[in-house]
Amino acid sequence: MILTDTHTHLYSSQFAEDRQEVIQAAIDKGVARFFIPAIDSSYANRMYDLEAQYSENIFLMMGLHPCYVKENYEEELAFVEAEFARRKFYAVGEIGIDLYWDKTTLEIQKVAFQRQIQLAKKYKLPINIHCRDAFNEIFEVLELEKDDDLFGIFHCFSGDLEQAQKAISYGMKLGIGGVVTFKNGKIDQFLNQIDIKHIVLETDAPYLAPVPHRGKRNESAYVTLVAQKLSELYGLSIEEIARITTNNSKEIFGI
Repeated sequence: MILTDTHTHLYSSQFAEDRQEVIQAAIDKGVARFFIPAIDSSYANRMYDLEAQYSENIFLMMGLHPCYVKENYEEELAFVEAEFARRKFYAVGEIGIDLYWDKTTLEIQKVAFQRQIQLAKKYKLPINIHCRDAFNEIFEVLELEKDDDLFGIFHCFSGDLEQAQKAISYGMKLGIGGVVTFKNGKIDQFLNQIDIKHIVLETDAPYLAPVPHRGKRNESAYVTLVAQKLSELYGLSIEEIARITTNNSKEIFGI
């Protein structure tokens, strides 16, 4: 059984004391593929170090996270573009719009999001979307860029059925993580109405740990708990959930 964590911040300082143990624990549970999103340029060397240590298991994205779209965003976007010109990545991410922390940067967040979508199209790569309190704004930008070259993952999907269907219409898979195990997460109420061909698994570690670890540090090994919840929702074995969602991730990332 091979599971894929399509979104995990294994370079986070929250893993500073036991990073190797955390990664090995996940591998021991069948989580053999880890896709690592970028935040901004200050995290790049940590990502490259991880890749060098686990070249068979770790696959990198590059992008500018919407919460880090600040006054220097042009400089950060130039870094992203330079890195894509220099080496291989598997997606542009995580990118998008976040209006939870700071609404004043909306306009430059939209600019950065659209520019990075266009970068993904240039390299024929998927995007990895971060959306918080911003579904309408995200869809507005996706509508501008909608074509056959637009595809990717709607990371940490937490919307309703209509929003899920709209995300899928833009060529997105839904990244399902710990939220599906929360009593107030709500996506468990309709998720089995979505064809599982549109679903990939993720943790967003160290954030959003699934039940029974909610409120504690999340780990990539816990993607097994997400798979178990989907097994219940779809009436499929956990092995079948692993097979289908890993195949879905291969379709997106090309590896």
